Amino acid sequence: MTQQILLKNAERGGLDIRAYRKSDGYQALEKVLRQYKPLDVIDEIKRSGLRGRGGAGFPTGKKWEMVATHREAERYLVCNAGEHEPGTYKDRRLLRLNPHQLLEGVAIGTYAVGAKETHIFINGAFTDEIALIRQAVEDARKEGFLGQNILGTGFSCDVQIFLGPDTYVAGEETAMLEAMQGRDAKPKHKPPFYPTVYGLYGKPTVVNNVETLSNVPHILFHGADWFRSIGTKTCPGTMLFSIGGDINRPGVYELPLGIPVRRLIEDYGGGIKNGRRLKVVYPGGPSHAFLTLKDIDVPMDFDSLKAIGSGLGSAGVIVLDETNCMVEQTMEFCNFFREESCGQCPPCKMGTRYLHQLLEKIEAGHGKMEDLQSLQQLSGFVKGRGDCTVITGAAVAVECSLRHFPDEFESHIKEHRCTVKVAS
Repeated sequence: MTQQILLKNAERGGLDIRAYRKSDGYQALEKVLRQYKPLDVIDEIKRSGLRGRGGAGFPTGKKWEMVATHREAERYLVCNAGEHEPGTYKDRRLLRLNPHQLLEGVAIGTYAVGAKETHIFINGAFTDEIALIRQAVEDARKEGFLGQNILGTGFSCDVQIFLGPDTYVAGEETAMLEAMQGRDAKPKHKPPFYPTVYGLYGKPTVVNNVETLSNVPHILFHGADWFRSIGTKTCPGTMLFSIGGDINRPGVYELPLGIPVRRLIEDYGGGIKNGRRLKVVYPGGPSHAFLTLKDIDVPMDFDSLKAIGSGLGSAGVIVLDETNCMVEQTMEFCNFFREESCGQCPPCKMGTRYLHQLLEKIEAGHGKMEDLQSLQQLSGFVKGRGDCTVITGAAVAVECSLRHFPDEFESHIKEHRCTVKVAS
């Protein structure tokens, strides 16, 4: 039996504030405001082991503590709902099904870190989700869960909605903060521009994504020990896995962290379409190294995937069957990174373009063997040299495909065609 946390109330109609309140909604906020000091909230989040659900899995409580204890009194909290990576749909699902869950988490986070202002940065293309979150904010204000003197406790928290550009790079936290200040959505070099130190308006800022903040009310309502009883020792709780590609039941599934990739694909995704064999699976979208058949029993959590050279990221799981050409697939992902590059870093601006050009040449049957060496050298040179992960994502995609499927690249060059598609 799958234990759901974030989607449980949604099944009961969590979209409506009245239904949300009947499912214990906003009780965690009231409990916190009446019984906890701000640092007590942070201690409970730290004890729960909650890790950020938007990238590298950084401990949420530690991030909050860095901002709350900063010598600068002016602080901010920003929820990142700029989801744009291929294969990732979980934040949109949470916004659609249970926006009050997010707002309660946002209010608790604001109280814990002593934020002066609270913002939700949302992809401007999410028109339905924007309308829903705006309505939820209005309803929460009317019911006294947002605004001034919440529940008569003297605590005030209002939420401002910022509509961001529909680009991948705008979801990078420093680029997002730049956009919110009226500048181009371009990442800042780290250090010194860690948002916990130098964030919105140059002040300490907590940045968490939708899924991370949606977990907060449940942890404060049920307790840290309850949360730690789900998932793994180092990665507690559940994760929303967006599963797509060549599977029978694509969708968003909430499952405990640590579930093996095989179970995710077979038990929940319904297995590979048309009875075909798995070729590769991207466990965290195209920015992370894919897994082949020998790796599919690895647990889906931050630490296990990192240990084998991949990553969980936002858990946008892309499954490809044996009929896919890895030259073509790598070319398509590199084209995505090329189009999404903001052009700020020369290694990224030129590297994504040249990687795509070389792959396009090989895929069309016009490549030469020395092009493979050029791909390898260029990938090694540009990897890790940008202010964000765009160029590194492109380089990792190329290196991984060359390492696991060199024969497919060579056949494109020697036979001037794709032998995979011919065979299938």
